[in-house]
Amino acid sequence: MSDDGKLPRILVVDDSRMVRASIVKHIRGRFEVREEPDGEAGWEALLVDPGIELVLTDIGMPRLDGYGLLERIRASKVSRVRELPVVIISGDEDESARERALALGANGFIPKGSGSVELLATLSSLVRLAKTQSELERSRAALAQQSAVDPDSGLVTPAYLEHRGTQAVAEARRRQSDIGAMVIGVDQYDELVGRYGDHVAQLVLRKLGKLITGRIRAEDTLSQHATAQFALLSPGIDRVSSCAFALRVRSSVEKLVMAYRDERIRVTLSIGVANAVADGRQAVSELLALAAERAAHASAAGGNRVLGAAGEVDAAEIERELARQPGLDAVLRQVRAGARDEVARQLPGVIAALMPLLELIESQYQVGLPLARLQAIQDKGGDDHDDGEATRTSV
Repeated sequence: MSDDGKLPRILVVDDSRMVRASIVKHIRGRFEVREEPDGEAGWEALLVDPGIELVLTDIGMPRLDGYGLLERIRASKVSRVRELPVVIISGDEDESARERALALGANGFIPKGSGSVELLATLSSLVRLAKTQSELERSRAALAQQSAVDPDSGLVTPAYLEHRGTQAVAEARRRQSDIGAMVIGVDQYDELVGRYGDHVAQLVLRKLGKLITGRIRAEDTLSQHATAQFALLSPGIDRVSSCAFALRVRSSVEKLVMAYRDERIRVTLSIGVANAVADGRQAVSELLALAAERAAHASAAGGNRVLGAAGEVDAAEIERELARQPGLDAVLRQVRAGARDEVARQLPGVIAALMPLLELIESQYQVGLPLARLQAIQDKGGDDHDDGEATRTSV
């Protein structure tokens, strides 16, 4: 009996009314029983009755036999159904029938005519095991919500990403700086699972997670956004730097070769990029939603590409924009050489390059630097400018 006083509910599927009545007689008082005459009716019952905790089914039945019902249960996309304990009860005591049932995922096999003691012991132990596994799963989910790190991926949890992102957005507003968001999706992930299995696909995701983690800064935050997606938040990074980094990640993964047995696995990425300044979005959820939408469009367009505010990101154009940004060493040489007018024309870009350093100075010493005014001068300078060579190098 459960903690709330209700008896565990068992679905008994058998085309013989007499067999069903015999089973009910054996387990009355210990379990609540729902009866169905064949596998098709049993399957329909599972879909509409969430209270069922175990399935006890015959093999030979009209419409859908016990093997077919078991296959449907184990292939269900509804975890509640897929993880139900299933016991086969059959008059066929042939060893091959038992082996086939167990291979399809049955939790037990009981010959018809077995006594009530064996039947009750098998059903009770499986129901208890199912309850224990369910409680462990709930506890694990609760711990994952409280922890900053997901135990499966090794990355921060989506909840922590949201929390960290909220802090980063608030800091970006205070400093008048930008924040970049990316959603990085693995192309044709379902095909990868279908060919190599879920275990190998998960190993591929972990490999990609480590690859991306090794290329980001300490202040960046990476999380597994969905089954085959990562989400990245990068404070202080503007549109050009975000797109340049996304292109580098896409290119690195495109060249990556992973070995599995005698096969080589290659994957590609579809990446969506969003920035608070370029896209006019401030909330973390809005940035990530926009980045996810662009990643989906990139995948639908064939994959292995990066989409930003202006559509597909062109690597050559990003290189040209980066090249237009002034190098500080060259600017200082021009100042020392007396070429003040030449430097004056480059000042918006110089301000952009120095902004991360100026923000750090202001945050540490609160000397009253006019960051908002400098940001306005930078924005008025015309071309998009990023946060400078130091920021791009740290990424």
